[in-house]
Amino acid sequence: MTKTKKAEVIEQLRVSFENTTAVVICDYKGLTVVELEELRNAARAKDTSVQVVKNSLATIALNNAGMSGVEIKDTNIFLWSDDVISASKIAADFAKKSDKFVIKAGYLDGEAADIAKIEAFAKLPGREELLGMLAATWMAPVANFTIGLDALKRQKEESA
Repeated sequence: MTKTKKAEVIEQLRVSFENTTAVVICDYKGLTVVELEELRNAARAKDTSVQVVKNSLATIALNNAGMSGVEIKDTNIFLWSDDVISASKIAADFAKKSDKFVIKAGYLDGEAADIAKIEAFAKLPGREELLGMLAATWMAPVANFTIGLDALKRQKEESA
């Protein structure tokens, strides 16, 4: 890879990392191409980017994006997204499926994160689930009111 190509990759990654809230670094050594495609498809469905990058280039891009504090070694695949929970869930779910895929570290909301923090975010409900819970909470009083009105209507009809 030429110096100009490396500089382009670093700049592209820097811009991507600066415009994101979550970067998860995982070890993928031993995964098959089919398994990697499965990971990429799952990530694509949740608007999460996945890329294998040379450690030296990734380190420079992360440092330039203001994300430092994590040492990058061995084989790594990077997952990043604007949604902290979805990036964490994708990594954690895939780590459960394959023992060859291991979460190493990451950056969540601009801070270095360890495995425990990433797995804790993965256990939280996603945006759609939270919106559904909120809608159900807002609709509960209306639903209970209509049930009460219906019961009152039946009671009046029976007494009449």
